Amino acid sequence: MHIIKPEWLSHHGERKDFEVYSCHVSPDGSRLVTAAGDGHVRIWSTDAIFNAGDPNYSKPKQLASMSHHSGTIHVVRFSPNGRFLASGADDKFICIYTLDPNPPPHTGTFGSNEQPPVENWRIFRRIVGHDNDIQDLAWAHDSSILVSVGLDSKVVIWSGHTFEKLKTLSNHQSHVKGVTFDPAGKYFATASDDRTIKVFRYTPPGPNATSHDQASNFVLEATITKPFEHSPLTTYFRRCSWSPDGNHIAAANAVNGPVSSVAIIDRGQWNSEINLIGHEGPVEVCAFSPRLFSSTAIDEANRDENGYSNQSLVSVIACAGQDKALSIWNTQHPRPLLITEEFTRKVISDLAWSPEGNQLFLTSLDGSIIALVFQEGDLGFVADAKENEKSLSRYGAGRRVGLIESTESYMLEEKSKAGEIKGVEGRMGELMGDKPINGIKTGGSTDIPIPTMILPSNDPDRPVNGNTNTQPVADSRPQPKELKAEKLKQRVTIDPNGRKRVQPIQISSFSGGQSSLPKPQILAASTVIAGSKVEGPNSILDLSKPWDGLPPGGLAALLLGDKRRVTDINGESSPQVERQIARVSQGGATPILTSSPNGAHLTQSQPGQIGPDITPDWIRPAVLNPSLSLSQVRLAVPKLRASFARRIDVNGNTVLKADGSAQEAVTNTSVATPSESVLEVKNPSGVSLTGRAADREPARITATRRGQSLWQDYLPRNVLLITGNHEYWAAACEDGSVCVWSPAGRRLLNPMLLESQPVILESRGWWLLCITAVGLCHVWNLHTLSSPHPPISVAPVLEIASQYLGQVPTSGPAITSARLNSQGHIILCMSNGDGYTYSPSMYTWLRLSEVWWAVGSQYWNSTDPSVGTLQSSTLKPLPVKKDGEVDPAEISSGIIPALERNTTNECLLKGRAYYLQRLVKQLLSREGYEGFESGVSVAHLENRIAAALELEARDEFRQYLTMYARRIGSELLRGKVEELLGSIMPIAETEETNGDDSNKVEIKRGWDTSGDRLCGWSRRELLIEVVGILGKHRELRRLTVPYARVLGQFDGEQADEDLEAMEL
Repeated sequence: MHIIKPEWLSHHGERKDFEVYSCHVSPDGSRLVTAAGDGHVRIWSTDAIFNAGDPNYSKPKQLASMSHHSGTIHVVRFSPNGRFLASGADDKFICIYTLDPNPPPHTGTFGSNEQPPVENWRIFRRIVGHDNDIQDLAWAHDSSILVSVGLDSKVVIWSGHTFEKLKTLSNHQSHVKGVTFDPAGKYFATASDDRTIKVFRYTPPGPNATSHDQASNFVLEATITKPFEHSPLTTYFRRCSWSPDGNHIAAANAVNGPVSSVAIIDRGQWNSEINLIGHEGPVEVCAFSPRLFSSTAIDEANRDENGYSNQSLVSVIACAGQDKALSIWNTQHPRPLLITEEFTRKVISDLAWSPEGNQLFLTSLDGSIIALVFQEGDLGFVADAKENEKSLSRYGAGRRVGLIESTESYMLEEKSKAGEIKGVEGRMGELMGDKPINGIKTGGSTDIPIPTMILPSNDPDRPVNGNTNTQPVADSRPQPKELKAEKLKQRVTIDPNGRKRVQPIQISSFSGGQSSLPKPQILAASTVIAGSKVEGPNSILDLSKPWDGLPPGGLAALLLGDKRRVTDINGESSPQVERQIARVSQGGATPILTSSPNGAHLTQSQPGQIGPDITPDWIRPAVLNPSLSLSQVRLAVPKLRASFARRIDVNGNTVLKADGSAQEAVTNTSVATPSESVLEVKNPSGVSLTGRAADREPARITATRRGQSLWQDYLPRNVLLITGNHEYWAAACEDGSVCVWSPAGRRLLNPMLLESQPVILESRGWWLLCITAVGLCHVWNLHTLSSPHPPISVAPVLEIASQYLGQVPTSGPAITSARLNSQGHIILCMSNGDGYTYSPSMYTWLRLSEVWWAVGSQYWNSTDPSVGTLQSSTLKPLPVKKDGEVDPAEISSGIIPALERNTTNECLLKGRAYYLQRLVKQLLSREGYEGFESGVSVAHLENRIAAALELEARDEFRQYLTMYARRIGSELLRGKVEELLGSIMPIAETEETNGDDSNKVEIKRGWDTSGDRLCGWSRRELLIEVVGILGKHRELRRLTVPYARVLGQFDGEQADEDLEAMEL
């Protein structure tokens, strides 16, 4: 290893060398850039540094020096493509430089000792986006974006092509002092004084990307806090680095107990199990070598058929900090390869590796710039650059998923660009007055003809009935170029006082970037000719940027005129306003004026609000539809709340509270876990903006994930309810309309209008359920845009017919929850404990659970472990088949136990079934009710089986079927056993024994006989299990043995003996 420290390699001052804060090496390795406290960015020749000991070396040492900052420069970074150089300083600006191929001026700066530049580096952009010092910069490895961080706690993302601000991230709570990029192009990480490292996922934007189309990009992936919980806040930087193979992040200023360390964070898990310990003070900067190394030299014997090395490759990292020591490690040895103590007199501020990976440059606050040149074998043997690509390929580096290139795609791209350019030129011509005489070009696409001359009525060529095929008549009017030149002439006017004034020319504020959003346009009424059909604007007032295009006073001043007297319009002035301005200006204050259509006036101070702005839980009751007065069902309408939210987890299920209801009234989206998605609604609660009650602010809907905003939309109506999952989001408004969005915020269909206000809104997969205030249930499949049945009323479920059977009407039950299963079946839970579902095939409500089974059945709250393991699918991930589809028979598992638990909670635990329990106890001891409990228990099992069939609950059906078979077998219910066996097997089989017709067994048809499967199970498999359960009962062998023979469970001779034994 050689240490090179030339005397000329520094930022010299009059008395001492300035502190050097940053350095970086160009992608080709020929230039070293440094930044210091003198406000200069200096570019050095690395060849001159390596040959500093050669007295015969005569080539230039300093290539260029730029001083476009007004303060200390903290960071400089070359772009990976070598085209740009970026610098950030404490003046809050970022300067982008580019190398001009033209030769530089051969004169130095006047009044300075700077040498004339060798290379012509000029300022390309000067961008601002921070409110405080800029601490670090980093380029993406494809140079698509530039990320800057600073002491304002912001992370600002810039386009690497246009340097437009794409997004500002405010996830950190304190100064951000370091940033690094994933070499695979998937993530970037930032380090902050809030003692966290945050990893953001991103997709490389295109060259024409804007902040609008990058709203859903740059999403927070993980927050790492463990190794930094007690890290000191005394470091000036927290410069972290990503390994060249993409596996690790080296994070500076970590702690391991009381000892300072460097944390090695694993990719994907984002945890730190390895710490590099050895520095006595906090580490401020880490830097991985850009190349991988091997322990031995790589030759043809160590390569595979593809040319890659067979050896295990390691990465090398350099660390430095406040202890003025430099350490170099690799990922194979637990101890450092190199330690240099007291290497500099002050803190080491930055490290930079050469592209070859065997030269290291470092800077210090004592003004020194040092180069370390490692010989072959000091750090290992440098592997080929393609080894990096091989390691990064497993993370998807270099792959653009879904991008299919073809000749047609390139032709379409060129055609689209040509259309945009044509539209820009046409719009620019309109704004500058360069219009065609015979028509107006709008958007570069459609010519709108206008009449050039009104012909006399006896002209045979006059157009009839709007025919516009008539050729224009030549006239002697000026040509467009003459008109343009005439308009650009400066005109002299004379004011009332006799003074000559040059009338100013209005210069358009047109910008080169064209927005794809529709532009509001106002037509001049004078251009519309009576009786003519004009399909486009003749003259357009561009209102797409009202802050640029409108004069003071706004749109009213533009259309009606500005009556201001303060600003000089016609040479007149208002004495009253002038006196007010003079009175305010006496104390040295600058008067603030407000423009309005009635003139300019002094701005009146508004009293500030005392205390916090309290948002009410709800604004007012919803406005009811008049149809409720005629409806037999009237459900309570939710109150209009100021703000509420709905959360879904990673599986797309609604996050439930302890009572099983959806967590909807959550307005602080920060309580959501990073993996949850949140849809938040904010209804307007203020007064009208125009004086009319209808003119209020729109309702704002915002979707977020991992703390980042995905999309935002506005509705002109107040929102009552929201729901959603991974397939869509839905919102129900106060006027009875339902709006649906995709996960990305795209409107899937037009608003659906209902007959009254929504009361319940629930989703499941592509199914959407909405129950209105008049008791109608609407179910839609948003994937097929269809409904399984017409709207159905909940009147039968509310027991309206039975409420008037007594002497006085009684209150009916209420709906406590409404759900959907995978097939779009409605599941309702009632306040009286009953559970219902609607059968689309039978067009009727089915009662699945009720308190009668709770007090009379022996199987209620069964301790059978097989039943206890059945869990509602809303609490577990959905099972998926091999082809990727969800099994509908699996999805409904757990619905029946959930309904029975609701019956227990509503009736038994709350004491509502007290009198019914007393009745059952008395019936059990009365004569004639000896089989009451047994009959109710068997009926309960039959009800469970029927419910499982209706809901296609596969697991529940098999469990209840086996329980039912054991029960009817133990009670020797021959009729039910015979029906059960005949219902399972749909094909009629005939068994004859000894020619006796009495032994003929006909398997009856029952249940759903289509196909060889029943509720997702093979009928043969179910029959084998039921026959095995019933086979132990000798009294039932006459029924079970013929089925066993059909199933082939034993040979024919043994079956004949069994039949003879049964006859005897």
